[in-house]
Parts: sequence; C-alpha cells; structure tokens
Amino acid sequence: MITEWIDQAAAGRGDASYLEDAAGDGVLTFAGLRRAAAAWAGSLDRAGVAPGAAVALRWPDPLGYATALVGIIAAGRAVVPLDPAAPGSELSRMLAVARPQVVVSDAPARDLPTGLTVLRPDPQTEALERLAGPSGTGGIFLCTSGTTGAPKGILLRDDQLSHVAAAVASHHRLSPADRGYCCLPLFHINAEVVGLLATLAARACLVLDRRFSRRGFWPLAEKKEITWINAVPAIITVLAMDPFFSAERPGARVRFIRSASAPLAPATLERFEQAFGIPVVETYGMTEAASMITANPLDGPRKAGSVGLPAGAEVRIVPVPGAADAVGRVQIRGRGVITRYAAGGPAGAVDPDGWLDTGDLGRFDSDGYLFLAGRSDDVINRGGEKIYPREIEDFLLACDGVSSAAVVAAADEVLGERPVAYVVPAGSWSPDKLEYALREACEAGLPRAKRPSAFVVLEEMPLGRTGKISRRRLRELATAPGRFSGRQVLPQVAAQGAVFETRSELPA
Repeated sequence: MITEWIDQAAAGRGDASYLEDAAGDGVLTFAGLRRAAAAWAGSLDRAGVAPGAAVALRWPDPLGYATALVGIIAAGRAVVPLDPAAPGSELSRMLAVARPQVVVSDAPARDLPTGLTVLRPDPQTEALERLAGPSGTGGIFLCTSGTTGAPKGILLRDDQLSHVAAAVASHHRLSPADRGYCCLPLFHINAEVVGLLATLAARACLVLDRRFSRRGFWPLAEKKEITWINAVPAIITVLAMDPFFSAERPGARVRFIRSASAPLAPATLERFEQAFGIPVVETYGMTEAASMITANPLDGPRKAGSVGLPAGAEVRIVPVPGAADAVGRVQIRGRGVITRYAAGGPAGAVDPDGWLDTGDLGRFDSDGYLFLAGRSDDVINRGGEKIYPREIEDFLLACDGVSSAAVVAAADEVLGERPVAYVVPAGSWSPDKLEYALREACEAGLPRAKRPSAFVVLEEMPLGRTGKISRRRLRELATAPGRFSGRQVLPQVAAQGAVFETRSELPA
C-alpha cells in the first residue's frame, strides 16, 4: 500500500512538497520521494539484501532520515530506525535484537556500529522503476528501550502501518492542503506513522524540525503555513506558559494541535486553548499498535482528561479485582496491532482471540470515551488502597505555582508504599512557598490516603527522548536511602529531552 501511495502521489502531485526542513530550504517532493525509493531498492538489491530483511538506519539529518526511512519501506525491506545520538552500548543492545543485514547512514565510520556493511546514498545511481519487493515485505522493526534485560522487538509490516496511517489521516481530516509540523524523534513510532506515513496517505506536506524551541515557534508556524502540530504534552505545556501574545492570534492557520505519548493535564489543555484558541486533540497509542489507538474527535465533544474514542482499533477494559471507579486493564486488538512480539516479548502477551494487554489502566465513561489512570506498574499500594498517580498529578497541576508534576511510590515500613510528589515551580514561586501552598491544597482537596507524604521541588523534570517524564528516574530518587527526611529541593535531574532544543527551553 505504501508503494502505491508513493506512485499515486508522484503521478498526481509530483512537484508538490512532501517534506520540508524547518531549519533550512531543504525540500523533498513526491516525485523526489519516488526516485529516492527506487534508488534505495536498487542499492539494496545490488547489496544482496533480500526482501523483508532488516536494514538499520542511522542518519543525523531529519530530511535525509525521513527520506531513507520511507524509501526503505517502499523498497520492501524492514527498516530499523536508530537514535542518531544513542551511545554505542544502547545501539549494540538494539542491533542484537533486530539483527539487521546492513546499516544505512551518512555518518562517519567511527560513529557507526562495527561488523555491519554500510550503505550510503549514491546520487549518481540510476533509479530503477521497481520500488518494492514481494507484497507486504516492507515494514518497520522497532525495539523497546527498556533499561533492564534485552529490548523487545516489534515488527510492523506494510499493511499494519498503512492501516493506521490511513486512520490517522481520516480521523484528523488531513488533505493535500495540510502542512503539518513535527519535531518528534524519527526513530519513534509517532513521528513515523502519525507524521511521515499519515502525511503520505493524505498527499500532504510535513515540516520536520530537529528539536522544538518556543523561541520563534509561532513565527516559524506562520512562515511555513502550518495547519496542524504533532506534539507531546511537554511542548503544549511550554507553549501554554509562553508570555507571547499579540493582537492577531499566532498560528492563525493552525486547525489543531495533536497531543500523544504521555498524559496531558486538563488544566494545561484548558490554559493552552484559552490562550491561543487552537483545539487540542488528545490521543493514545503505542508501538505495538503502530501508534494511534484512540483519539478525541476534531468536532466535539473533546473531553479534557480523556484520550478519546477508539480510532482504528478495538479497545476493551478487563476488570481488576478491588479497583475503584470501574478501572481495569486496557486491552486492544485490530489490523494495526501485533499478534506477537518479533523478539524478546513475554509469552502469551497476545491471547488466542488477538487481544493485547497494553499494561495501562483505564475506564470508559458513559459515552465510550477512554480515561487512562496510569500504568499498572505505577499504581501505588498504600496499606491495601490502590492509588492512581494521575489523579493526584491532575490535582497538583491545577494548583497555582505548578508548571509540571509527577507522583511516584516511595517505600513505607508500615503502609508498604506512599505517594511522593515531584513538582517544578512556575514563575517566581519559591520552593518553601510552593510546598506550603500544595500541602494546604492537598489537605483541603484530596482524601488523606492520596495526599503526597513529601514534595520534591525540581528545577526541571527528567525527560526521556520523546518528551515523557522519566518515572524510572523519579522512582530511583524516591527509593534512595534517607531521601525524605523533609522537604527536598533538587537541582536539575539528568534530563535527556531530545524533543527540546536546550534544557533552558523547558518551563522554568
């Protein structure tokens, strides 16, 4: 299907832009995409890489990365997207799972994995007419980035990718007139399917940015005539706090901003929409489902705090004994959902009827909207009472003086576990003043069991490469010996935010 999309787009809109570089003048047209895909097919054939074989991709430039990624899929191979900035040890772990036959890169040899044949683009190579190998052999092979043990391998073939990409384009009503903005990492499923492939399905244009920076963002959106933004909650939070307001609303062409990859606090959503008048569309997805599972509709009702309605996948809630408010385990199945892990996954992850347990907890409301309560392994068991961190986080984020909040479990000798809140102050709030205000607010607004036992004030949250808060890092802090003898004020905590231009771009 992806090959057909390229052929049709090249025939009907050959000179139109498919990809543009936000930082420069680089452009890839649909005709150029077809030529690039055919050239990659020829190069891989000559290198003896069989259809369906794994091909690693490591490319520092986003436009080159995206061109090679889509081209390799169309050439009938399974691309293994690698983080260009990942250390050698992490790359080795990923490659041991994916076992690619070659690596495609224009990076210096010293920066590449050893023991693999390196293919580089050859602009003098005559493009072949044939794009793909046997039907369905192209795809994406992704590895989870777990910190312990071998990563899980997830293989998504052409039919799964195209099904979800078409669902994204349809749900968001993308058309050839649309121009999206994406600064999310191209080695992540969101940017690959929601960004690159949904744009291709719609014959639209996507503007690729290396990293997000709030400085100059709205002028960039105006200059590039952006109509929708592919974002994560951290980006929306930064924009919602941006003091820049003008008589003419910035981003006047922007139809909506899409939020994915992590929960978005209702208070942040409302603050952004009030400031800019741009609808926020909350969604839910995962790698095992080729990205999108549910999404709020563009035309209301859009429910703050909900990730919306099923969109291209079936969703069910399996009750959990003792859970309150009809919260249960979220399970999914559908054309875009894997039926098994390609490597390293748990046995029985997918049941005989095709249902995959996501590891998330959630509930449906009376209208069928899904509300997530958090990960099953994030639930805090305080003396037998199950506490869902998101409920406390949303409460804290609605309080004055809080720009970011996360709640994790700390060990308790009597109760087993207790909630600890990590917060980043907003504006001129001092740690002492903020802690006092939050303690008072929690005593007035939260049941006793849900009140954080300690508040840890950070200069900024530790973030992963896709903009998610690193709960693993926070749990490490919470379980450190002697950590909570009183209020803690910690400095910057090893943020690894590849989404952001610099650490100073985070809300302060």
